[in-house]
Amino acid sequence: MRTEINRLRKENGLSQQQLAEKLGVSRQTIVSLEKERYVASLQLAYKISKLFNRPIEEIFHMEEE
Repeated sequence: MRTEINRLRKENGLSQQQLAEKLGVSRQTIVSLEKERYVASLQLAYKISKLFNRPIEEIFHMEEE
């Protein structure tokens, strides 16, 4: 799954640590999400979409197999 988290975080002037604190997760979770090694839970995806004021579909992209 591709994500736009890195781009959105940078556009909003947030460090990985700041984003992690706002979402209530570890910085390592943000690193893993940005490197696309971890797929966010529905609850976390919802928090991210609310924080950036974007639909989930604009942040997370399912790759066709």
